[in-house]
Parts: sequence; structure tokens; C-alpha cells
Amino acid sequence: MDDIPPTPHRTPSTITRRNLLGGALALGLLGSGCSIPVGLGSSQTRVKYWHFLGASDGVIMNGMVGAFAKENPALFVEENVLQWGEPFYTKVAMAGAGGRSPDVATFHLARLSGIGPGQILDPINLDLLAENGLRAEDFSPPIWERAHIDGVLYAVPFDAHPMVQYYNTDICGRAGLLGGDGKLLPTKGTDQLLESLRKAKEALGGKPPLAFDALGLGTVGPWRVWSSLYAQSGGTLLSDDGTQITIDDAKALEALTFMRTLGEEGLCDPTTDYGASVAAFQNGNAAFLWNGDWETTTFKLTKMPFSMARFPSVFGGASAQADCHVFVVPHQRARDPQVERATYRFIAYLVKNSADWAVAGHVPAYLPALEQPEYLALQPQSEYRSVITEVALDPQVWFAGSASRLWIEFGEAFSPVIGGTRTPEQGLALAKDALRRLMEAPNPFPEEPR
Repeated sequence: MDDIPPTPHRTPSTITRRNLLGGALALGLLGSGCSIPVGLGSSQTRVKYWHFLGASDGVIMNGMVGAFAKENPALFVEENVLQWGEPFYTKVAMAGAGGRSPDVATFHLARLSGIGPGQILDPINLDLLAENGLRAEDFSPPIWERAHIDGVLYAVPFDAHPMVQYYNTDICGRAGLLGGDGKLLPTKGTDQLLESLRKAKEALGGKPPLAFDALGLGTVGPWRVWSSLYAQSGGTLLSDDGTQITIDDAKALEALTFMRTLGEEGLCDPTTDYGASVAAFQNGNAAFLWNGDWETTTFKLTKMPFSMARFPSVFGGASAQADCHVFVVPHQRARDPQVERATYRFIAYLVKNSADWAVAGHVPAYLPALEQPEYLALQPQSEYRSVITEVALDPQVWFAGSASRLWIEFGEAFSPVIGGTRTPEQGLALAKDALRRLMEAPNPFPEEPR
């Protein structure tokens, strides 16, 4: 096992490609904190892998790990599934600070800069990355760039999970919003989008045609929508070094005013939380759903008439708010060279076969995967793949990213704007106040390895 050859691209697994959505039994294996061994025998090289992926994501990842095990019988991947959100990052930070980490972990890209690059996380071994056939030019440029901190690569990109537009094909067909190919006619600018939503509202008998997470405890939908709209106009949140607020008030208010219009005209229901928004779309009570791409399997399982498209272009650009899954190597005091080589073989295998991962709805960050026939055959997942180079990513600060205070604070500031109980100006002022408080607060994660 001293010489581990580079990872080849394999033929897509029939388990992950065709039978994945029926893997309900596997869901039961993916409880918080469980360990799923995929190989046996003390002579094997062991790779410890931590992640937070549950539901259909967890089923798919478990299938990919299992397929890797079958093709690499000399390697043992110990798959540990931990609780999503802050508990996961706290555990990784504490393990990394103590040098008692797993060999590889799944991360959200936006969390990278806040959890000790060079202290909690070790740099990516570029030689082993190249040995396994992964090159910088094969990845989405903005995601690859964001995986670097101070010029050092700390993460291997796996996907982007952007805001997308789900649409009910039956309702949109009745509203005259589909082209001859049965796909949603794209809109450009506020007027075209509003007119499309008004037609859908009429087809629904006056019901709000658009659903998204607009209200509730810890709501983040308003942040996701605003971040997409604001980024399209070229707006930024913070300076590159994260020390100065750079919000353009005019552009920020333009996006908030549009969001308020959606509520005022009854084009969205400002009282829906996350679950209610998904249910409204699933039950045929909404023509559109603005959400992350991860609900794809939810609607496929119900066999409802739907498809997906990129988040609409409203303010000039075509970007959409997104976070990304990446692979990181948490800090270890002494890294076993043989295990390290096996770890990079495993990472490369997952990246090169990310067309399997795309079943869950996520867009591979590995550009060659986007051209593979098996990925292009995925419908509607491949319909919004071009967003991979136009993602609107969070600033590189500790309080950003999935499950972060930034998303929640901005969501709380903007939610009443949609409902009409707060003006756009008031919402923006509260968001900027929250941003200042977050910038002044200390990073709660350990800063130095112990």
C-alpha cells in the first residue's frame, strides 16, 4: 500500500444513478453521529471521513462511499455522519485544534475562512491532488478562487447548491409561460418577471403564485432572495479583507423594494415558513418556488409535474446566491503519509464522479462532470448547470455561510419588508446594524491549535 495509483473515472454506479431515490432504508442509517464502515479487515488503510449530509444527500454519499470501497478493497473508509450546522463545525474545530481530526471532512465553502485555515484546517496537498488528476482549470473559477485563503488552497470544491426556480409545468402551461419545448420562457428584468407572476396568479385563481421561505424562526429565505438580487446589480457586502461594510444603499434598496412589491401584490405569501413554502409548491398551490436545489428529490418522489430553471435575471446580472460543499483536511499533529495518499484518492474519486452526486440537485464544481452524458441526461438537474460560474458567494468572514448568524440576522431584518410591516429603508438599516455587531463580535472558534 505504499503506492496508491491515481483515481480513474469510473462508469456511473447503477446504485446511485437508478435506485437512489428508492433508498429509504439507507436513510435510517444516517442518524446523527453514526459511523458507517464500508470495509472490513485490519490490513486495510483506514480513512476517517466526517460529514453532515442527511436525507437524500446522505443516501447518495453513502452510495458513493460504498462504490469507492468496492473498487478499492485495500482501503477502509470510516464514514461518520454528524449533526448539520453549528454542532458540526464546533466539533471539527475542537478536533482540529487538538490535532485529533478525521482525515477528510465535508464543509460549506463559506465556512472556510472562519474556522482556522492553517490552524484548524491544513492546506491541501497540491502534489497529491495533481497525482490524482485534479487540476485548477477543471474547477469553476470563482469557487476555486474562494477555496484559497491568502493564496493557499484549503479546500477541494465538490459542488454548488444555488438558489434556483422550481416551476409547476401544468400551472405554467395554463398561464402561457412555457415555450414550444415545454420549458419555462426566461424573463429579463423586473417588468417581465412581474408580468409572468401575474399570469400565474390568474391561472391559480388569485392565489400567490410564488413561494419561498419568508417568515419564521431562524428564517433565511429573505437573505437568499435578497443576496441573489443584490449580487445581480453588482452589489457587495464587505471589503475583500472583511473589515469594511461596502453595501451600496441604492442597489440594496432596489432589491428590497422589489421584494416588497411581491408581497404587496399578492405575488408571494409573506407568511410562509420553509416547510409551508415547499408544501405549497408540492401541493399545486404555487406555480413557482425559489429555494436551493436540494428539494429536487422531494418533488421527484411525489411525481408532481415540475421542472427547474436558473434563478431569474432581474437586475442585469444572472447570478444566484449559493454555497458550496467542499472537502477539507482538518489539522492533524502527525499525518500518516500512506493514509494521506489514500485520502486524496478518495477525494478525487468523489469529485470525478460528481455526476452521481448531482442526482440530489447540486451542480458539480468539477467542470468535466458537466459535460458527461450521464449528467446531461439528468432532468431537470442539468437545466441550470450554467450557474456554476455565476454563483454569488458569501464574504470570507466567520459569521457567514449556511446556518450562519449572517443569514438569520438579515432574514429577520428583511422578512417584515416582504410582509409590508417594515419599509425597505428600515430593513436595510437593521441589517447593517446587525452586520456591524457581527463584525465586532469575536470568532467563537479556536484560533490556535492546542
